[in-house]
Amino acid sequence: MVAAFLGLRLYSVLGKRTGHEQEPLTRGMDSPAANRPASIERPQLDDKPAAMTPGTSTVFDIAAEPGIRQMLTADRSFDVARFREGAKAAYGMILEAFWAGNREDLRNLCDDEVYESFSSSIDQRTERGETLENRLVRIDEARIVDAEYDTPTARITVRFDADIAAVVRGPDGELVAGSLTDAVETHDLWTFARDLRSNDPNWILVETDQA
Repeated sequence: MVAAFLGLRLYSVLGKRTGHEQEPLTRGMDSPAANRPASIERPQLDDKPAAMTPGTSTVFDIAAEPGIRQMLTADRSFDVARFREGAKAAYGMILEAFWAGNREDLRNLCDDEVYESFSSSIDQRTERGETLENRLVRIDEARIVDAEYDTPTARITVRFDADIAAVVRGPDGELVAGSLTDAVETHDLWTFARDLRSNDPNWILVETDQA
């Protein structure tokens, strides 16, 4: 889905946690905010037939296997590896949107509770006159650690291990904390959900926590 780093570490501004705008929300994509497209398409995390070999997957933990098998039975188009790649893309998109204060993109990618947590954090950051200059260095691993299927809703939890560089600047552009030259390790658990009976192929972020 993290040790404190001058108030810059993201322990999960989503879901259960708020007020982390000074923390490197675990990492977004490398492109500067000014170069981001006006809107971000929600990644389609599954759209091809699945292949799964019990006990040998490098994509998911054994504990997640029963839930994944239930999802495969309910939706034969579900592909575990493609889901993971889509989750990595969503991870970066959501963090980029938060760092930039882009509520429209957050609204499209998160459920109501997660969105409100992000929005509240953005409000607090704006009141302080602060801006974030966070940069994704790399995602070392994205692994499915849990999967549940409670008809018709599928929930998949992914652990992200990554490095991000982060800077907080004050109202006049002064450095408040952080450094873009020193990356900080982050370990997050993000849970995505989707109604498998829906025609909408997109998954949304419904919860975050620290690993």
